[in-house]
Amino acid sequence: MAEDILSQSEIDSLLSAISTGEMDAEELRNDKEKKRVRVYDFKRALRFSKDQIRSLARIHENFARLLTTYFSAQLRAYVNISVASVDQLPYEEFIRSIPSMTILNIFSVQPLESRILLEANPNIAYAMLDRVLGGRGESVNKVENLTEIETTLMSKLFERALGNYQEAWGSIMEIEPVLEEFEVNTQFLQMVSPNETVVVVSLNTTIGETSGMLNICIPQVVLEPIVPNLSVHYWMQQKQLKERDPKEYQALTKTVEKTKVEVSAELGNTDISIDEFLHLKKGDTIQLNQPVDKPLQLKVGREDKFLVQPGKVKNKIAVQVLETLEREEKDDEG
Repeated sequence: MAEDILSQSEIDSLLSAISTGEMDAEELRNDKEKKRVRVYDFKRALRFSKDQIRSLARIHENFARLLTTYFSAQLRAYVNISVASVDQLPYEEFIRSIPSMTILNIFSVQPLESRILLEANPNIAYAMLDRVLGGRGESVNKVENLTEIETTLMSKLFERALGNYQEAWGSIMEIEPVLEEFEVNTQFLQMVSPNETVVVVSLNTTIGETSGMLNICIPQVVLEPIVPNLSVHYWMQQKQLKERDPKEYQALTKTVEKTKVEVSAELGNTDISIDEFLHLKKGDTIQLNQPVDKPLQLKVGREDKFLVQPGKVKNKIAVQVLETLEREEKDDEG
């Protein structure tokens, strides 16, 4: 844990206070020892490591970017959404931290168990609704008196936004978010037991001149099956080994198959001096190191790939493939 660094003037003032008796050195020492003791609340058990929390933060940073684009298009207004915090706390504490009357979207995420909650602050929710209905995006909090039309419009707006949540999770696993309930009163909401740990992702949201929070509450039971997938190692591995698109792979294969490569059969080689080379004349014979009764090597590019025997096909010089050269065999020969 990082400690505060005192400036020289603060150090001088501290020493002066101790020397004049304004501060007691023994009292300072006791305070320092007390700070070493950390209070642990067993009711607020930490179920996820910092590494896993960072992975969840990355997923929701991607979701925030997608959501910014989605709401900007839907509302035709300036929208900015960013991750403010990612915390793990008891479900009861989360419920106490949000307004008793607010916008609650409860959705399932098959194939994962349980459900996830997307809570929208009424100021933000009504600013969105006002834009959908052609207004300037002004917020009037009347969450207790939502009409059927307003409820339908608002729930549809958030339901379509869940497609972005599916895309944000794509690097970890395929999920199918489905909006199941739309509530406004937290008293009618009981997703998990009060003491169960949940991860709460808070998103700073600005629509025009109105700002507020979107909170995503993910129960521990939802994340338990995919905890190993939240490590940085898995994240990077999935990024590198992302499954190929079959159509894209097929198109690439056809392109590679049409690529032309140089193929050559080497009759043999030998070494001669420059003087011998300069004095070569018609009728001279150069002895190669290739025995007549041994197969030749066929090169594809610069690599030896096949053993072949020379011959003719329709009065044209040709070779017949006898055997494929394995890379290990070539390495052993080298």
